[in-house]
Amino acid sequence: MKVACLWHATQDELNFIRSSLPADTVVTAPQGQYDSRFESSFVELDPITHDADALLAWAIPRGVVENAKKLKFLSWMHSGVDDLGQLGILGLAIKNHFRIANIRGANSIAVAEQAMMFVLCLAKKTLRNHKRASDGTQQFPLWDPTDRSGMLSGRRLAVVGVGEIGASVAKRAKAFDMEVIGVRRHKERPVEYVDHMYGPADLTAILPDCDYVVLATPQTEETQELFGAEEISAMKKGAYLINVGRGGLIKERPLYDALVSEHLGGFATDVWWKYEYGAAFPNGWGSRLNIQKLPNVVLSWHEAHNADDVLERNLELGTQNLRQFLAGQPVCREINLELGY
Repeated sequence: MKVACLWHATQDELNFIRSSLPADTVVTAPQGQYDSRFESSFVELDPITHDADALLAWAIPRGVVENAKKLKFLSWMHSGVDDLGQLGILGLAIKNHFRIANIRGANSIAVAEQAMMFVLCLAKKTLRNHKRASDGTQQFPLWDPTDRSGMLSGRRLAVVGVGEIGASVAKRAKAFDMEVIGVRRHKERPVEYVDHMYGPADLTAILPDCDYVVLATPQTEETQELFGAEEISAMKKGAYLINVGRGGLIKERPLYDALVSEHLGGFATDVWWKYEYGAAFPNGWGSRLNIQKLPNVVLSWHEAHNADDVLERNLELGTQNLRQFLAGQPVCREINLELGY
């Protein structure tokens, strides 16, 4: 069996992958220096992928999978697979009968910690207080109700999407004595640390009672712009919205309006809108409305996963997928191609 790595893997990475797979597995990768794991081109990859049985990938240039005629299995080194849908690879997998697994759970703790950092930063007005302290200014009068920090203890937090990341957020929220509400497709499946579970149809009914809302759901055709004008309007006045799922879960204009009008107390995000050429202009990543510049917004730039131990965990789970596939065992992180996660 031949496995192709779709990035300029270091020797240490190749050694780890080879040591994790059966001895007769041929593992190849493009040669040369790289600045990221997302820069290999079709020209570099086609010679090692066109006859590969399995691929291990952080990014896939257009044409690579289409030309991999022997492909039976793709181990995708991300939790989200929406990019594969946009590239047409999910549909191609159904058509050509190859399987796909992701590495869900590899970054769940890191992303959950980032989500809780955002919750605390918004509640405690960290950026504002930091600026005041660094400027040497104080707010008067003291104890002004418009100036106080928020509390987590006794407050209600909704986690929309209770998978690996959402469950990890719930666990950490309970450590702050919060009441945790979960929203997921299978509401009949209980999750530890979630006090009450609801289905997607219940979303607007529960939002008015929630002080904090964390989005951790995959982006699929069903969840695209899940939070639009109706959902944002349903949120409690002064509540906080946090997004660690995908930028496209939220409709941008209603969010902007709710932040400017202060219907929402604040917004925090690590994920951003992606504008494809032909569908929006300008194309690229970010916010066309400059949401990142609003005073009640806290942000990072796709960095929640970039934490200690995560890269090693990515490689561990990515090769575990391959090992299970090559051994003919059930692949525990195989995705449902129809559902897109």
